[in-house]
Amino acid sequence: CMAAVDIEPFSFVIVSDTHLGRNDSATPEQQWQQGIAEINRGPGDFVLHLGDVVDKARALQYPRYVATRAELTKPIHEIPGNHDSTELFKQHVSDRIDRSFDHNGVRFVLFGNARSSSHDGFITTQQLEWLAKECAQAALQNLKIVFCCHVPIHSNRHPDRGWYVKPDNGQTEFYDLVGKHTGRVLLCLHGHFHNGIRGWRDHHAVVEVLCPSLCYNQNRNMTEHLRSGVASGFFVPELRTGYTIATLGNGRLVLQYKPLGSEVGADYSAEWK
Repeated sequence: CMAAVDIEPFSFVIVSDTHLGRNDSATPEQQWQQGIAEINRGPGDFVLHLGDVVDKARALQYPRYVATRAELTKPIHEIPGNHDSTELFKQHVSDRIDRSFDHNGVRFVLFGNARSSSHDGFITTQQLEWLAKECAQAALQNLKIVFCCHVPIHSNRHPDRGWYVKPDNGQTEFYDLVGKHTGRVLLCLHGHFHNGIRGWRDHHAVVEVLCPSLCYNQNRNMTEHLRSGVASGFFVPELRTGYTIATLGNGRLVLQYKPLGSEVGADYSAEWK
């Protein structure tokens, strides 16, 4: 399999679920500011923000987010989550939601799959056509692919949250597309669960991973549930507020958990032969 083997290693930062304005508190914004200061000092060529930029689409929080974001010294690429207003997101954060950029032999494909009316994810027919085109272009240019969307595509149930892209809402077609590009699609990155680094690797060797919230994470006893076989996949035993530093290349992925105010701790790694 050619995946990730011929990529020169590089690192990037993954932030998610900043939820500015949550409980009408200044704390989420302060955590985001602290995160920015630490991200500026640390490794990473760019930052991905995987959604729920603000909490409950609070209109006044979008200008605050943008003002704070200006302190970041690395490029940042955001997608909206179910808490975001698509209109306000487009007005303040990014006028295009579904878009891609190439970095170091990898195409990062960002798309909005969250709706404010549901915790589930949705991939429209139009989006599936666009994703297929992005993959075809990446193949022509011999680029690897990383997908980024707020809601996981992978099926899950209790003790996970049971929120995902259901088969009728684009899941089947998405995995068909991934199957056509086996070895090229490396990662699917998501937020939404507030459950640290949690994921699976059982579709075409793709690592599908939910990333920690920079606002709050909750303990769902995943270590225990994985040990007992109630749940499948992987979980990094760390739930402090924080972000992820990803390093990709030479056939390997490392996701390091970076708690705010502490050194990098637990990590997850995957390899491609």
